[in-house]
Amino acid sequence: MKKIVAGLLCALLLLTGSTAAKAEARSAILIESETGRVLYESNAHEALPMASTTKVMTALLAIERGDPDAVVTAGKNAFGVPGTSIYLSLGEQLTLEEMLYGLMLASGNDAAVAIAEHIGGSVEEFCRMMTARAEEIGCENTLFSTPHGLPADNHHTTAWDLALIAREALKQPLFRQIVSTQRATLPWTGHPYDRVLNNKNKLLSTYPGAIGVKTGYTKAAGRCLVFAAKREGMTLIGAVLNCPDWFDQAAVLLDQGFENWQRVTLLGAGETVRQIPVENGVKSAVRVVAQRDVAAPVPLNSWPDLILDLPASLPAGVRQGEEVGTASLIDQGQLLLTVPLIAAESVAQRTFRHSLTRLAVLWPLAR
Repeated sequence: MKKIVAGLLCALLLLTGSTAAKAEARSAILIESETGRVLYESNAHEALPMASTTKVMTALLAIERGDPDAVVTAGKNAFGVPGTSIYLSLGEQLTLEEMLYGLMLASGNDAAVAIAEHIGGSVEEFCRMMTARAEEIGCENTLFSTPHGLPADNHHTTAWDLALIAREALKQPLFRQIVSTQRATLPWTGHPYDRVLNNKNKLLSTYPGAIGVKTGYTKAAGRCLVFAAKREGMTLIGAVLNCPDWFDQAAVLLDQGFENWQRVTLLGAGETVRQIPVENGVKSAVRVVAQRDVAAPVPLNSWPDLILDLPASLPAGVRQGEEVGTASLIDQGQLLLTVPLIAAESVAQRTFRHSLTRLAVLWPLAR
């Protein structure tokens, strides 16, 4: 009997240990890229260390402020930085774009410092710029003290803020190109061969539609991951912080997002919304079109409301491309997005001369 009880206790301990090993993230979020709509969140606003997911902002700022072809020199502060590295030698030079590959694929801390000093003049100034840029994006609880994410005081973010930063970064073509690359080579001064960089983000090879973004790990932060995937025109972005099963959890969140949400388009870019009368114009009406797709994610089997805000008429002199109204999508009382509605053509004011000219043209037809 004692042996049976002991066996059951061992089995229970093994089961408990297995469950613990698959613990969910301390903090997590999943959003849709185009609108920023939150599809899932759990403790998403808690300030936590984020390890090398810091480098998403490092890369964004470098791309926004720098020239990809500019030469970046590894100074004494970049040489020998602890942790993951692309093994820059003192004084070694790469282009900014090459440094960015080293930063985002191999998670090179030395590349992060080299980039920071190149863009900001110093690590301290670059971190100030990082924090300021995060505030511009809408981050409310993010502070950067390093460009790489090694443990430091006053260096933290939230899953929500990370998703916002990644959303902004993915608007940059060079960023998308880099973070979706699984393998790259870089020159290596003083070696007869190139550096070979393998992306640490396993989702790129295991999850259909994955397009990035960045891994991170320190003992203090645990395993952190910012991730994104695109299917059927819908891009989802997520972040998990302090997550033992980071890739598995990310895949589960993405699966839930793609399986339970759909992107619906109520108006396509350039699609005519209606004709609006023009007062005293050379034409009696102007065609109004959507500036871009009026589309948003909604739960399956759901359909948002389309709200048009347009005047009853327009004065003459309206110009092509001029905003004359808006189209908004609302789902379950939540405003998802608002898109400008624009004039498809210009309509000049009707003058006495124009009226005479028109009369001269039409008079023979009336006889």
